[in-house]
Parts: sequence; C-alpha cells; structure tokens
Amino acid sequence: MFEEVKGRFGFGVMRLKQDDKGDINFDEFQKMVDYFMANGFNYFDTAHVYLNGNSELALKECLVRNYPRHTFTITNKLSPSCFNKEEDILPFFNMQLAATGVDYFDFYLMHAQQKNNYDHYNRCHAYEIAKKLKEEGKIKHIGISFHDDAEFLDKILTEHPEIEVVQLQFNYLDFDSEDVQSRKCYEVATKKHGKKILVMEPVKGGQLANLPEEANKLLDKDKTPASYAIRFVLSFKEVFMVLSGMNTMEQLIDNVKTAKEDKPLNEKEFKTIEEIRNIILRYNDIGCTGCGYCLEGCPKHIFIPELFKAYNLKRRGDDMNALEIYERAALNHGLAKDCIRCGKCENVCPQHLKIRDLLNEVKDNF
Repeated sequence: MFEEVKGRFGFGVMRLKQDDKGDINFDEFQKMVDYFMANGFNYFDTAHVYLNGNSELALKECLVRNYPRHTFTITNKLSPSCFNKEEDILPFFNMQLAATGVDYFDFYLMHAQQKNNYDHYNRCHAYEIAKKLKEEGKIKHIGISFHDDAEFLDKILTEHPEIEVVQLQFNYLDFDSEDVQSRKCYEVATKKHGKKILVMEPVKGGQLANLPEEANKLLDKDKTPASYAIRFVLSFKEVFMVLSGMNTMEQLIDNVKTAKEDKPLNEKEFKTIEEIRNIILRYNDIGCTGCGYCLEGCPKHIFIPELFKAYNLKRRGDDMNALEIYERAALNHGLAKDCIRCGKCENVCPQHLKIRDLLNEVKDNF
C-alpha cells in the first residue's frame, strides 16, 4: 500500500539537540541521516511546530539536499495553532513545502486530533483541502495523529473515510491506560476501519529507555530497555511504522539494530514487559513525554517537561540528579511556584495532564 516506505522504523525529527540559541548541529544530524539511510530506512517525520520550525529546516539541509527525492519519505502535519481560518491553510502548506525543500509530502497528517480542536479543522475545511492537494499530487497519503479516546477516534474515521493512516501514541505502559487508550484506539482503527498504524512515543519520551533499577534487572543483559519497547510495538502486525524521536547516534544505532531484526516479543518477554509496567506504575511517575507543546504559551516561561523529569527522578529516589535537573530547568525560566494557573499548557497537552496541579506537587517536593 505504501511502497515508497522502506522498513517499519521511522526517524522522528522532533527531539534533536539544540544549543542555547535554538540551533541544531547539522553536522551531527547529517551523520545520523546518512546512517539511517545506509541501513535501509527512509521514513522521516516532522511538523512546523517542532523545534520552532528548525525540524523542517534540518531535513532540508541534511536529507533533501543530499538524496534524490524518490529515495526518502517525509511526513508533515497541519497543526491547529498554525491556521485560524480556511484561507490560512494553503499558504501555510506551501510554506511547509518550501521550508522542507520538496514539492510534495508522502504523508500529510491532521495534527493532534482531539475533541478540543476537531471542529476547528472541520470549520476550516482542512480535510477537503487535503483531498484536493492529494488530487494535485502534492500529498500522497492523508492521515491523522490522534490524542483522545477510542470513541472519538471512531467518530473521526467514520466522518472522514479518506484517512489512510492513524498515528497513535502506542507503548506498553499506555497499552491498557484509560487515559491514552492505546489498545482501544488500535482496535478501532484497525479492526473497525481497516487503517494502518503509525506509532509515536514507543518509548514514551524516553521513559521506557530509562527504567527503575529493579525493572532493569529483569531484562536480558545484552538488550537495552529501548529495544524491548520498540519490539513490543513491532509485535503488532497492523503497525506499519514505528517512530522514534532520536537525538544521539547511540540511540539511533540501538534502534536501527532492533528494527532491522524486526523480531516480535516472545511469550516470556511479554510477561517481563508486564512486570516492568507494574513496577513503573508503582512509582506513579508523571506521564510527561517531553514533547514541549506546553512551553510556547506559558506566560511565566516555566520549563514544565524538565521540572516533571526532575520530579520523577526524585520519586525514584535519585535526589542528586533530580536536583541538578531542577536547578538547570529553573535557570532563566520560571519556577513551579510561579504558575498562575492560566491553563494554556493543559489545553495543548497531548497526555491530558493536569499540569497546574502537578506543578503544585513539584513545588512541594522542591
């Protein structure tokens, strides 16, 4: 169905390292792109809202300018914050083409679909515009990324049968979560509507790559925690692509090795994953994936994801690293106690976290 795609593993260009000025080390990213392509993979995922537009620019500089267009696949997205009315969509789309340096996108997703923005897309006829762009050859495949419950996903897929792929948050920690509903959404998309699945957050923003020590002891010593998380989602046959937002060569090499083997978990490993899940849940970590969507609108410039990371480490008993991360996050940023409870962060949080209440917990712990 998607012959342009090689392998089942994709490069999410969302978490590349940036310096204090917000610039990306293109030399480092170029090495990662070259390694990824040389190992038989070619799927890259971006959005204009990632890295303040630098995600698209990084692809233009390190992928598009160095490889023939037919050798790679690019997914881009129409994000809800990037258009206010129907007339904004086409100019924005053309700007994305120019920013990325291509004349078409292989996949174009209606970004972060959920109850609080779906009507906005419909009012602005975003789906109809995407269909027209597909007819013109500027989009090959239409899809959505989704952050809501299974019932609402069913509604969207029923109203828009033109959707070909559904990008879901899918990992072993969220699989049976009533908040994320990975399993239920997967079953609605695949069994009821026959859609293929793009997986985002397979390691939950790195959380499943950095396990509590008692969980690490359950793993085979020659395998990394991240490899178990990647293999878990690759075990589902309707998953045609697993995305990972990598920012180091070490992460890339490990994930590429796992994806090339494409080996489903066996029964024993599934039981191990369940034990690990129960251990993680006992720590009651804040389920932040570090996407950073909450940062743009915060009037107090609170570095929310890093504060939550510090809080989680403290809950696990790692006080020294927790304090170091907290102090670094507080440098030139607002503190947890500075939150004015405006709620802008919660309106855009894909995890539907009660950020205002959680910041209060962070304040009490530091």
